[in-house]
Amino acid sequence: MTKVKKAQKGPSWLEVGLGAALSVVLGVALGAVYLITKPVQTVKEIPKDAPADAVYYIEGVRDFNKSVVIEEKRKSLAAGETIAVEEGEANAFIGSLSKPSSPSAKPGDKAPPADAKLLDPGTLNIRIRGGKIQFAVPVAYNILTLTGSVIVQASGEFVRSGSSFEFVPERITAGGCPLVRLPILKDYIVRKFLFAMPVPEDIAAAWPKLADVTIEGSTLRLKMP
Repeated sequence: MTKVKKAQKGPSWLEVGLGAALSVVLGVALGAVYLITKPVQTVKEIPKDAPADAVYYIEGVRDFNKSVVIEEKRKSLAAGETIAVEEGEANAFIGSLSKPSSPSAKPGDKAPPADAKLLDPGTLNIRIRGGKIQFAVPVAYNILTLTGSVIVQASGEFVRSGSSFEFVPERITAGGCPLVRLPILKDYIVRKFLFAMPVPEDIAAAWPKLADVTIEGSTLRLKMP
């Protein structure tokens, strides 16, 4: 009898509210998935007539001829000396630490093989320009029937936090989806993909000793006391 009366009266306001809330959440989730999988254009410079909501990717210079130079600077930093790291040197250093990435973990690649990981990040890239440092990594995905790759990138600067310096992103995107206003997801993306690589022990030991971290042109200056 109670079920009959409820059917005659229709759903309660609580049920209507829950239904509406679930619809909003689902809509937001689908919108985020669409933006994340939206292709990002790789360019040499941002177009002058670029739409305000457009997302572009500018890759940092890779100069593997700097491998010897950056190793010397690494030793100097560990010894307590101030160093200045150029963009090409930073990428040479990252490249020397990176394990061989899977064939699918590169920008613009086609669908990954069937046995690929759900989320497989490639090699980190660093770009230093205009007083900001950009960290970017291509991430291949293989989720159910969805396969492909997206570029995760964050731009910001180093800020002192307690006794050390940490990277604070002012802009962070996964594919075409902005994440800076989503703290939990943003922090997860930064840890999981951008800074997933273990920091060498000598650099980890030297980093808290830095007196300042500044960006000058395309150079990252690590100043010791």
